Amino acid sequence: MPYRAEQLTPKLKLAIGSLLSVLLLPSANAQDLEPRSFANIPTGMHFLVLGAVHSEGDFSPSPSIPVQNATLISNAGVFGYAQTFAIAGSSSKLDVVGARLCIHGRAEVNDTMVEGGRCGYTDPQVRLTWNFYGAPALKRTEFAQYDPRVVIGTSLQVSVPVGTYDETKLLNAGANQWIFRPSIGMSQHLGDWYYNLIAAVRLYGDNDAYFNQVYVEQAPQYSMQAHLIYTVAQGQWVSLSGNYFYGGETKKNGVWSKDEQSNSRFGLTYSFSLSQSQSIKLYASRGVITRIGNDFDTFGVLWQYAF
Repeated sequence: MPYRAEQLTPKLKLAIGSLLSVLLLPSANAQDLEPRSFANIPTGMHFLVLGAVHSEGDFSPSPSIPVQNATLISNAGVFGYAQTFAIAGSSSKLDVVGARLCIHGRAEVNDTMVEGGRCGYTDPQVRLTWNFYGAPALKRTEFAQYDPRVVIGTSLQVSVPVGTYDETKLLNAGANQWIFRPSIGMSQHLGDWYYNLIAAVRLYGDNDAYFNQVYVEQAPQYSMQAHLIYTVAQGQWVSLSGNYFYGGETKKNGVWSKDEQSNSRFGLTYSFSLSQSQSIKLYASRGVITRIGNDFDTFGVLWQYAF
């Protein structure tokens, strides 16, 4: 018979709390696959995005955590807004993304089955992207004459710790820590083909209000991703994507947790237009190499409206 997280002894709570902190810390976001994230886009445009994302799978914890048969299921409603404009004569974009997340986890801790769940709002993510090379700032009327070649850009994404968080609970949608993610990327069109390369690092602030009065620090996490995209027809494209990410070990009350990740994911994305202003994106990804961390399958659908 499984026990709810609230029914555990303090010792078991601390053990499962260590596990769930790794599950829910936004280091999992390093597993994101983002095709066409450095593509040139006309300036003066606005985008609204709504979607749903489902993830489920197993978890490989640090050897220091006495946990077996750990699984995680999450469902999220995603919402976002983006606007394009010019910086120094080049195409730029500002986007804001948030989500309403419901998550449930269970695991065996010292031969005792424990489980817990929580719903709440994730920490919003704000990102500024600047394509400083090969992406002139063009209005929509001028963009038809644009000949896309090599584009190089940089971005800075900030995760703001204002999501749902309760230090007395093991499961939280928010992380209670600032996260800064600078990245650099390039893309190039080759006829109907298009490729995209991105390198990024996540820099983590401390969580000074983790469960059971634990102070959490986290090392940087590095990631690389590549995308090969094919234009099927006007308004339709498909992407084959992969990434590799490593680092992000956590330190709890001054003790390293031996939970550094060294993992890889593979994904497929298909996008098609409903009209000149609306499109649908379907995507799926799964872990192909997981040493420590989430080994899960993710499926999502996003609706985008441009105006």
